[in-house]
Amino acid sequence: MNEYKCKSTALSLTLEWPVLAQCLSWRPGNPLPHPFSPFWFTVEPQDTLAIRGNSALLNCSAHSDTATPARIEWKKDGTFMSLVSDERRNILPDGSLFFTHVIHSKHNKPDEGTYQCVATIDTLGSISSRTARLSVAGIPRFTSQPSPASVHLGDSHVMACEVNTDLVPFTRWEKDRQQPELGARLIQLPNGALVISNASEADAGLYRCAVEPVGSSNFNLDRVSLLLPETGEERKLEFLAQPVSVTKLIGASVLLPCVVTGFPSPRIRWSLGDKPQELTFVQHDAYLCFFLLSMSQITLLFSLDPTAPPQFVKRPSNIYAHETMDIIFECEVSGSPAPTVKWVKNGDAVIPSDYFKIIEHNLQVLGLVKSDEGFYQCLAENDAGNIQSSAQLIILDYGVDGPAGPTPSAPRDVVASLVSTRFIKLTWRQPAEPHGDELTYSVFYSQEGTSRERVVNTSRPGEMQVTIQNLMPDTKYRFRVTAHNSNGQGESSATLKVATQAEVQVPGPAPNLQAVANTPTSVSLSWDKPLTGNGEILTYKLFYTDRGRARDEDVDVDGQSYTMTGLKKNTEYSFRVVANNKHGPGVSTDDIVVRTLSDVPSAPPQNLTLEVQNSKGIMLRWQPPPLSGQNGEITSYKIRYRKGSRRSESAVITAGTQLSKLIDGLEPGTEYSFRVSATTVNGTGPATDWTTAETFESDLDESRVPDQPSSLHVRPLVNSIVASWTPPENQDIVVRGYTISYGIGSPHAQTIKVDYKQRYFTIENLDPSSHYVITLKAFNNVGEGIPVYESAITRPQSDPIDPDVDLYELFHAPYTPVPDPSPMMPPVGVQASVVSHDAIKVTWADNLLPKNQKITDNRYYTVRWKTNIPANAKVKAANSTSLSHLVTGLKPNTQYEFSVMVTKGRRFSTWSMTAVGTTLETSPSSAPKDVTVVSKENKPRTIIVNWQPPSEANGKITGYIIYYSTDVNAVVHDWVIEPVVGNRLTHQIQELTVDTVYYFKIQARNSKGMGPMSEAVQFRTPKSKFKTRADVKFPSGFDLDLSLLSENHLLVIIIIIAVGVFTIIVVVVGAFLCTRRTTSHQKKKRAASKSSNGSHKYKGNAKDLKPPDLWIHHERLELKPMDKSPEPNPVMTETPILRTSQDITPADSGLESNPHLQQRRNSYRGQSYPKERPKKLLFRKINQSEMSPLQPARLCIITPSIRLEFFWHTGNRIFYTLTKEGV
Repeated sequence: MNEYKCKSTALSLTLEWPVLAQCLSWRPGNPLPHPFSPFWFTVEPQDTLAIRGNSALLNCSAHSDTATPARIEWKKDGTFMSLVSDERRNILPDGSLFFTHVIHSKHNKPDEGTYQCVATIDTLGSISSRTARLSVAGIPRFTSQPSPASVHLGDSHVMACEVNTDLVPFTRWEKDRQQPELGARLIQLPNGALVISNASEADAGLYRCAVEPVGSSNFNLDRVSLLLPETGEERKLEFLAQPVSVTKLIGASVLLPCVVTGFPSPRIRWSLGDKPQELTFVQHDAYLCFFLLSMSQITLLFSLDPTAPPQFVKRPSNIYAHETMDIIFECEVSGSPAPTVKWVKNGDAVIPSDYFKIIEHNLQVLGLVKSDEGFYQCLAENDAGNIQSSAQLIILDYGVDGPAGPTPSAPRDVVASLVSTRFIKLTWRQPAEPHGDELTYSVFYSQEGTSRERVVNTSRPGEMQVTIQNLMPDTKYRFRVTAHNSNGQGESSATLKVATQAEVQVPGPAPNLQAVANTPTSVSLSWDKPLTGNGEILTYKLFYTDRGRARDEDVDVDGQSYTMTGLKKNTEYSFRVVANNKHGPGVSTDDIVVRTLSDVPSAPPQNLTLEVQNSKGIMLRWQPPPLSGQNGEITSYKIRYRKGSRRSESAVITAGTQLSKLIDGLEPGTEYSFRVSATTVNGTGPATDWTTAETFESDLDESRVPDQPSSLHVRPLVNSIVASWTPPENQDIVVRGYTISYGIGSPHAQTIKVDYKQRYFTIENLDPSSHYVITLKAFNNVGEGIPVYESAITRPQSDPIDPDVDLYELFHAPYTPVPDPSPMMPPVGVQASVVSHDAIKVTWADNLLPKNQKITDNRYYTVRWKTNIPANAKVKAANSTSLSHLVTGLKPNTQYEFSVMVTKGRRFSTWSMTAVGTTLETSPSSAPKDVTVVSKENKPRTIIVNWQPPSEANGKITGYIIYYSTDVNAVVHDWVIEPVVGNRLTHQIQELTVDTVYYFKIQARNSKGMGPMSEAVQFRTPKSKFKTRADVKFPSGFDLDLSLLSENHLLVIIIIIAVGVFTIIVVVVGAFLCTRRTTSHQKKKRAASKSSNGSHKYKGNAKDLKPPDLWIHHERLELKPMDKSPEPNPVMTETPILRTSQDITPADSGLESNPHLQQRRNSYRGQSYPKERPKKLLFRKINQSEMSPLQPARLCIITPSIRLEFFWHTGNRIFYTLTKEGV
């Protein structure tokens, strides 16, 4: 038996409470206090799913060291069950509750509910177990019948088992009456469905979902699955099984289905926010399951909420105590969500009162009485479960033996020297017979009408006064005082009755305070008149504050309602009301919290940046609007973008938690503008300004390693070296980072890799006065490129201190992140922003300036720039006293390199990292050079024009235009045009007139417009040695066969029959003459005749030209059989040439009313042609439907009664119609 040594010096002992309690009652020769009795549950009931009509069992068993076994009783839904005459439900010897058969129907569910077992030992008390839920499953019911399914090889398939949810745990699958082995390819989902991944021929068969309750019934669901071969045709992506938001215990397993079908087979990835995840979840958050197929992506957002059942951090402990004492049972629990705690004493709930108080999960019992003895339990519960822990309270009796010596008599003259509303101060005199010098005192007090007495002890010996705190106003109390000496407690004084004062009748709290948000900026409040108070309520003071402020604001209100306006949107406000009467302000109400309504965002997203990923994709990143401008929860972001300066826009919507988006499927080498706006449930807020970026013309190459970095600069310090560099000149190769190697005498001692965006790095922890070799290499996924070498000697340790540097850094340490006695640090963050075709703005930052980057001294900056063209690598420079400089007078479409240095007095920095910028394009400012014209051998009517590009192209040349005429002084629109596409520097012109002087000019063109024309170059075509039929060329395919004419064209047959042979000859000759009327030979003659009414000519061969819409130059047409359609000419599609209004005037319109125009069309200006037999022309009859897309092109009047019309078809076919008057 343990012995407790107790020094009885009044009550000021410093032992642990259980030991202290025993010391207070133990005397030599007396037995020790009654020990605590072990009493706990060995088995507690668990949640159970029972089957209707079957048996069920809820386990419960308790342990105790007492001779009397515990009596087990059961509660259902908080009420004790009466099981005396119940034949269906009974308690087993170990305390478990057994159901012989469970009853459950739609309208009668007597067994379903929450159960709890209570163990009782009469001499000790009672304890209650955790609660358990008994659920009853109904009869299996399949909600739908299956149908045969066909699955492509390699695809995924989901077979649902659509049975009532409470029976899902009892489902299992069979294939061909055999249970398949579940694994990586065959998975049964939590809802009972079976997933087959990467289907093979072995998976085909008869599948059955069987539900097997405890009974003998077996319900099944059959499904036939067939395998189909993959055809290779693309199939749309679709979800077969989608993940849903789920709540799981921490540490538990969770299966999140994400099954997708489609062809080609999609790739499924999981991510948490923007980060890929391997699904080990430990916190609440939103997850993404998304899959990719080619350039398409579909995303599904869901959440996984991990939960944790309650756990005890600190359990309540057994306590010894005496009557009148105050005790605290401590109980600390954790869990997610936060558990709720309640206390139970001997199986009954503890109801908070003046003597039983629950404070932060702890139970405080004030003024103990003997009936407080027993078992106290702390029960914690949340959605994940519930737990309980018990502790025993034993009330000790004072020693039964008499004191060892005389004890003090009763204290004298106990009076209340000070009485207030909440406290009373008692004083007294020493007992008449103290029997000792150092007396201590105990004051016992209780509220009148109760037997529960509390005690307060004096703090030091000899003290004869005490203040009793925390009393109730206007309440009567009883007090008595006892003295203690070394022998024990003495006699009690007579009872003193004292009433606390009534509080000044200021108003009490206003009841029923309510607050309702009306609009995003207003809240309506109302309250009732206080129940207590002396006199009329004069005013109410309404206090309010938003949750981010520490100080209240207030407003005076005369009535019992008020509408607060001018509040912040979607902000939590706290309100309380204080009533005022003639005595002053009363008791405040409790705070009531209300949030103003949300609204559309009033500010756009912040920090929108664009990062070109490749030739078809641009990555957008942004930050949410400022909190003051969000006005609610951001539910989504809307991205609008457009191509170039087009007005039509496309839109993409992202989740409210997503702050980046890759816009793909764009066109290469194209400028796009983007803006982003935030959306709440109320609508979409303002958008950011348009931000532009241009996709790459082609994707970067990663089939080879990067080139050598274009420069490497090092700056040695005492213990470090600062390295800065510029990227490789060939930026068409992917660079994923840089490798820095360094060492004393050799660069192979240490290696560091940095990001591809980084342009400088500080190598630290170096030795002073040492020679270091540094190499820099760019690398990508293929490997590392060629290194560039530099060497540097670190400065000696005893380097003299520059006072201008060190004193500044000593006293301005917060603004100098790189304190260094070396030369000044170069500017950082140099950027070149293109402004126009001849201007670029250069900006930078200075780390030696304060954080606000304000220049307060005489430092200035020097900006230097040069082109990347070796022949023009002249360096120019300019000074600036600010952190930016606009460089003007630059060449268009030219890449420039910029760097900056800072100078302060005699000190200056090295040049900064290089920034690169390319000026915008503009139209060519010079004409093509070295224009020459030569004739083609043996072809006097064909010449070849050669030239060189303009010196100042100002952009990529997209084409040239050749002008030629026989009159050098003719106006520009009378010159014949020959377009040339691309960067070709030679062109062939045919069908010129022999022995004729021609003049040639050339004009260059880029994406911004046309440049100036070159000087005219004169050339005379050679003379022809003879004139034969070869000199008169017919359009290829022009083949008029009269025999076929009689067979294929009904109209010609009628003409032959009606008019005869003579009319046919006239028609053929007329057709030939009309066709030849506008040959190139005649066109050259008309150009040479300086016709004042000639229109702007347009010429090109079949390879370079698409015929104009309405006017056709027939000398350039090639007549072919009607069942063939020539390919559309790509030249005119890419480089259309604008013409004057004369060029596009329809040939048919105004013909009769414009004799002058008719004269131009029918006059050959006296030119004669050899009478040659025309080539055959093949005719066929066309349908009426083919007439709709025809456009009139040319009308030839052969005779007053015969017309030959030409039509141009939108499919590049030529149609001729021959009409005789009246036919």
